[in-house]
Amino acid sequence: MEFVELASGLEFPEGPIAMDDGSVILTEIARQTLTRVTPDGRVEVVAETGGGPNGAAIGPDGHVWITNNGGFEWDRSGGRLLPGGQANDYTSGSIQRVSLETGAVETVYTECDGIPLKGPNDIVFDATGGFWFSDLGKNREFDRDLGALYYATTEGNHISRAVFPIPGGANGVGLAPNDTHVYIAETPTGRLFGWEIAEPGVLAQDNAAAGFHAFIANAGGYTLFDSLALEESGNVCVATIGPGGVTVINPDTGEVEHVAVGDDPLTTNICFGGADMHTAYITLSTTGRLISCQWPRPGLRLHFNA
Repeated sequence: MEFVELASGLEFPEGPIAMDDGSVILTEIARQTLTRVTPDGRVEVVAETGGGPNGAAIGPDGHVWITNNGGFEWDRSGGRLLPGGQANDYTSGSIQRVSLETGAVETVYTECDGIPLKGPNDIVFDATGGFWFSDLGKNREFDRDLGALYYATTEGNHISRAVFPIPGGANGVGLAPNDTHVYIAETPTGRLFGWEIAEPGVLAQDNAAAGFHAFIANAGGYTLFDSLALEESGNVCVATIGPGGVTVINPDTGEVEHVAVGDDPLTTNICFGGADMHTAYITLSTTGRLISCQWPRPGLRLHFNA
């Protein structure tokens, strides 16, 4: 597979969104910005978000919705940029809405049932315009917050905790074709979980903790999972840390395929775009790069990207 570098010098890029004009919108967590990479490789700041902008998705209102993890401490040694524990100025995580026209940033959610969001990580919209988002939790020197899966609406008046706990933290989140299932990647264990959806925001299982009954597959060996995207066929493509690359999982059979991606051990995100949805955009975060390739199968078109 041949990879093309589209941009470099990014400050821990994540959350790529393939736009119809050929540009890619993404977050730079360490720079605390929402950023656009143009088709000719220019890097433009769309908005300054503060905290730790992580996942991003186009909502039904045409705005970019961001899962903001609240910020990390950073290690810049050895020529690579690595996230550490909770930032010294951290207050909470949040869900933000950004206007692409003006760059205005609005904070929509900071808590659920009176409990602050810890480290919102990734986000995906369903066909009704509501969104699922993951919470990785937060790491401190001697303790950590557990992860969770949430559902919320864009009006700002409904948020619910669908799965808790996800002990290793919930990272990538995605929806199966026709929104039948929601998938979560657990980072330190390299495990993929999935739940059937009964109705928007409601899971079919009564006991929805991340456990044996929700387990789909892992990559094997010492690997970590980050964010994910779906192929049109329903395969789940999970950005994989360690042997940097993408792990492709068939959720029906548990069959696993690994696609190697260069020399950055932190392959953190993948999204699909292009007229035929065969273009994969991948973030290599410790080296600050956005790359692309022609994927052998079409990706699943998201509900509100067009």
